[in-house]
This record gives sequence, structure tokens and C-alpha cells, in this order.
Amino acid sequence: MAFVGDIQTPLWIESLLLGSDRNAEATDSIVADLIRRRPEHLFLLGDLVSFGPCRGSWERIDARVESLRRSGTLVQAILGNHEVMLFPRTGEKNFQSLFPDHVRTGYCRTVDSVAVILLNSNFQALSGEDARTQKEWFQRTLDSLQRDVAILHIVVCCHHSPFSNSRVVGGSEEVQREFVPPFLATPKCRLFLSGHAHTIEEFRQGKKTFLVIGGGGGARHPLRTGAGRKWEDLFPAKKPPFQYLEVRRNKGQLVAVVRGLRDNFSGLDDSYRLAIDGQDSIRSSGD
Repeated sequence: MAFVGDIQTPLWIESLLLGSDRNAEATDSIVADLIRRRPEHLFLLGDLVSFGPCRGSWERIDARVESLRRSGTLVQAILGNHEVMLFPRTGEKNFQSLFPDHVRTGYCRTVDSVAVILLNSNFQALSGEDARTQKEWFQRTLDSLQRDVAILHIVVCCHHSPFSNSRVVGGSEEVQREFVPPFLATPKCRLFLSGHAHTIEEFRQGKKTFLVIGGGGGARHPLRTGAGRKWEDLFPAKKPPFQYLEVRRNKGQLVAVVRGLRDNFSGLDDSYRLAIDGQDSIRSSGD
């Protein structure tokens, strides 16, 4: 499996405030690497386009997803805030046309013995009823997967990160309140993946791993460091500027490998590795 977040082309205001870093080229490099490596499943963690209600914003991502699907990869996605910006119904309609299997109040896909739960963290675009439906579905699904002997690991995904030291967006209190407690309380839950913050970060809560993987091509976010950071980031100080995540099962462990884009844009390398067994994580930098 592979996961990538925030592959949108930056809005002009983002480029003005945060600078331009050959963003579209970075995303194209990531997509090319994914096509070459051909993961069985690819999960896109939101913010696929800069402005979801505009049909023209989808032309580039439509072509990228089609190329990935032609290579044999099954592509699933969740909504980011850019998809539902200003005109959420129109943005969701455009999104749904590309991902017809998507369910806005949460859905699940199983790969081998790993269940991937995909949640909608755009709470401002959900009605109270939709939010309750998703919360109840999430708990029922976790309970069912926990009882299912065929499922060894659960990965939970949403767009907004519960924890981040990003100076631009920070962490989401709604995700901390609604999604994190059920995740922590379910023994098979191993890994929580999110984006929104355009960087890569690693956090630990309750001996479980939270990764922010929002470096798919959006304008890069500066991070709070030292005494100014809110949460302890366990990821090495040298972070790949753009990246995606590969995840595979290795017996009783999940192995997560960060594929980082080289600084000279000449390709991607394995830059970080995590072996996760639900109790502790073994980290190593890439070669």
C-alpha cells in the first residue's frame, strides 16, 4: 500500500506567503515513482486540487489518477479542505465523479490482513447528523475489525492532523476529540495517518504511531521548533521536502517506509523506516 497527502497545486496566495518549490514537478515525480513501483492500493489523503468547486482544477489530478489506475494500482481518496472550499457541494460532486466508491461519512478497505479506515475530517462541511453517523460507524467498524480474526492491523486515515507543529495549520482539536480516543482504545489500531500540514512529522500517543504525511506537493509549511513546538516530533531533523509513504505487513508488524524526493529532484529514495507492532516502533533512517 501507499499513502500520500496534499498533492494540490498551491493557490497563488500560498505561493506568495510560503514560496514556490517546483511543487507541480514534485507531485509529478511522486506519481512517476508510484507508477514505477506499482503499489496494489494507493490512498490519497485529501487536498488533491487547489480549489475543488472549479472543474478546471481537476484536469491535472484526473490525468494523474488515470495514469495510476492504468498501471494497475487501485486508487482511493478522502476529502481535504480544498475540495470543499467555499462551495462544498460542488467540490464534493467533482470529487465523487473521480472516486465513486467514496463515502463521505467514512469507509473501509482491506488489503491482505490490514484494514484501512478512511474518515472525513471536514467537520465544518458535515451536518450534525452526518457527524453522528460517521462517529457511530467508526466505533462499530473498529469493534467489528477488532473481533475479526482475519484482521491483524488497522490503519486510520483522515485529512486534518490531530497533532502537528505546522506554523500554518497546527493540530485539529476536532480530530483529537472525535477520532483519536477510539483509535487509542482499539488494540489492533497501529497507525494514524493524516495530512493538511505540508510536511512530515511523527508523534507517539499511548504507545501508538501518528504520522503526518502532507508532503505530496503543496506549498511547504514551516514548523515550530525547540521550546515553541507543542508536540515532540520524533521524525529526524532532516526531513525530505516532498514524500509519500509505503506500508506493508511483515508477519506481526507493519513496516512503513518514507519515500522522499531528493533535493535535486532527480528521484526518490527510501529515507526513513518504521517497524510497528502496536507496542513500540523501531526507527531507522534511509541509506
